[in-house]
Formats: sequence, C-alpha cells, structure tokens
Amino acid sequence: MQATRIIAVRHGETAWNVDTRIQGHLDIPLNETGQWQARQLAQALAGEAIDAIYASDLQRAFATAQAVADATGAPITPEQGLRERSFGHFQGRTFKEIEAELPDDARRWRTREPDYTPEGGESLVMLRERIERTVFALAEKHPGEQVLMVAHGGVLDVLYRLATRQEIQAPRTWQLSNAAINRLLWTPDGLTLVGWADTQHLDNAARDETTT
Repeated sequence: MQATRIIAVRHGETAWNVDTRIQGHLDIPLNETGQWQARQLAQALAGEAIDAIYASDLQRAFATAQAVADATGAPITPEQGLRERSFGHFQGRTFKEIEAELPDDARRWRTREPDYTPEGGESLVMLRERIERTVFALAEKHPGEQVLMVAHGGVLDVLYRLATRQEIQAPRTWQLSNAAINRLLWTPDGLTLVGWADTQHLDNAARDETTT
C-alpha cells in the first residue's frame, strides 16, 4: 500500500492563546494575528498538490483550513475527531487560575499523568486513542495522495509522539507553533516524521512587513 502524505497544522492564533486560557472544546475564533497566519499558510501551500483537507469543526481550526481550501481548491471536510483535548472544568480558565484554584488537578496535569481526566474532560490516553483512530482512518482513504489536517496543539503533540514512538508522559521538547507546517507519512505500520515546525512562511512574511 502506498504511503499517504500528511501536512498537519495547528490552527492560527486566538486571543485565548495569548491569554494562556484553556480552550479545549470551547469554540473560540481566530484573532487578527491568527487570520493573518491562515493567509500566510494558504499562500505557502497554494502550489502544493493537496487532494483533501480535513479540519476540526471548531472554528479556529476550520477557518485556518478554509483559507487553504480557498487557495488550492481542495475539498474541505469538518472532522469532530480532530478536536482539541476536552479539558472539562479547566476550559475557560488561565494556567494561573488552574494552579491557584485546582492545585492537585494542576499537578496531575503538569506531570502528564496518562490516566488523569479533568472533570468532564479526556485523559491523555483517551486523547491519543481518539487521534490515532481518526487520523489513521482518514489517511487510509488516500493512499499515494497528500492530505492536509488542521487541528490543535494537543492533537499535533499526539501526532509527533506517535511518529517518533514516544510515550505520552514524556516531557515535550518540540514546538507546536500556530500555523506551522508539519509533515508526516502514514502507512498501515503507522506514522513517520518527515519535517516539523516549519514557520518560514510566517518568519519571512513578518520580516518583509517590517522592512516596507
């Protein structure tokens, strides 16, 4: 079976990203920077052969994906399975508020307890199982093709771990930048990492704007 090429992207920036406020399944829109990042991403991918686009149905991800769909003409499909981790009662709180109001929960979250589940949310184990199941099912539909998947930081973190065979409780040493381009290959044997955290389309554009 031919490999499926995957471009995986975290959505553009939101106001809650800036405020370090947990979004989870709450439907927060892109801010102005995030909208700009989506346009730069679309420009960077405009010349790529993209056979299908799948995006989390939360608007911050779907709007990011829509910019690429408009630039490439690739069909876009909302996919609930690509949503961010559900953080339950963490959602709407900042990191500092969680530390102050829920110190025991904060400790278990910070130490990446695999089975710890925020009240009303998902554990890391549950998230990994959902993302692996969703991404593998989507990739299986496109042997020999290239697909774009636009999702969230927690989703991209899982994909990196799956591709590099790292445990879910291992400390993170890789970037999960908004609107960065990340590339993987999928076969029935699993994911392989090709390239990660390419932000050249954002860095170069930012430099260009400051010189004009």
